[in-house]
Amino acid sequence: MRYDPERVDLADVTVPPYDVIDADERAALAGRHPASAVIIDLPTTGDDVYAEAARTLEHWQADGILLRDDEPSFYVYRMTYDDEHEVRRHTTGVFGALHLSRPGEGGILPHEHTTPKAKSDRLNLTRATRANLSAVWGLSSSAGLSTLLDVDEAPLTEWHDEAGVGHALWRIADAEQVAAIAHLADASPVVIADGHHRYETALTHRDELRAAGDASSPGSESVLVYLVELADDELSVLPIHRLLSGLADDVDVVAALEPFFEVRSAGPLGPDIADQMLEQGALTLVLPDSAWFLVPRPEAMPGVRDLDTSRLDVALAALPEHDLVFQHGVDQVLDRVQGGEAQAGVLLRPATVGQILEIAHGGERMPPKTTFFHPKPRTGVVFRLLDE
Repeated sequence: MRYDPERVDLADVTVPPYDVIDADERAALAGRHPASAVIIDLPTTGDDVYAEAARTLEHWQADGILLRDDEPSFYVYRMTYDDEHEVRRHTTGVFGALHLSRPGEGGILPHEHTTPKAKSDRLNLTRATRANLSAVWGLSSSAGLSTLLDVDEAPLTEWHDEAGVGHALWRIADAEQVAAIAHLADASPVVIADGHHRYETALTHRDELRAAGDASSPGSESVLVYLVELADDELSVLPIHRLLSGLADDVDVVAALEPFFEVRSAGPLGPDIADQMLEQGALTLVLPDSAWFLVPRPEAMPGVRDLDTSRLDVALAALPEHDLVFQHGVDQVLDRVQGGEAQAGVLLRPATVGQILEIAHGGERMPPKTTFFHPKPRTGVVFRLLDE
């Protein structure tokens, strides 16, 4: 099910994932259009916000704002953007229904641990709407998937979001092409890139219906997924940095990290800090009045994976009691440290596509908040009802 592009401009109704939207942004997005996806995916009005979201979804269908396919279809979705080096790139994937299975039971491979988060909100929303409103982002190691998704004709619709990312959508209903895509997607395990909590919620909802003998939502055996080939030219993986606070005033952070890292002065940090970190093979410690390269000492952390997050977790465990916050963006880390919101920040290098694939296929998981895939698919590009 999708918005009728003759009725709405998708730039006005599609929104970022629910878990990166704060209250102010939610209000701004809802104010763009009365049928904004944020109204049902992040409901805030009514005595029962979840029931209200379900009623709104039904109203949009009855009004014709949302169109429902009359035959099985896939949707090819492309995001076009400039990376941190101002190089034009794109990510092309396909929206479809992924059969649910628990890790280890089937072909689903989570790639990192998740932080504790209340899942009741997403579960209550799914119970009420009987729909997948936002997709799990999956990665496929099936070579050639991207080529199979190349579409010659003009898209159904295309638009740009507030960050300047271009979006385009194509429908594929040809039975042979649908079968070819499904066959290739099924040929290798799917690694969950983003949406671990959404996936776990879908499993919980499926199991609830099974236990109750409720067959009214057969679609609950699957979940909406945006599947992208796990290839360097299709993915932009960014790091998620760390902010430290709550340390006693007499804690010398540099000295505390020296057993695990060789510490070198980084001097004033410039816009090329990410490139410098790759050249130096280092993380970067940011303090209010200085910055330091942290070159890992592998001998100090035997058996620890060659990941910045894994090694930093070991080092931080040796620090006195402190608070840890995850933060996207170098500039945001610098601003919060220099502004006194955090005592220190640690800039990390991104995990590589190869590392993600190796760890997932090895049955391991990275530490929480290791990867940030950019840009994020918009919510509202397609929805999926669970009643068939």
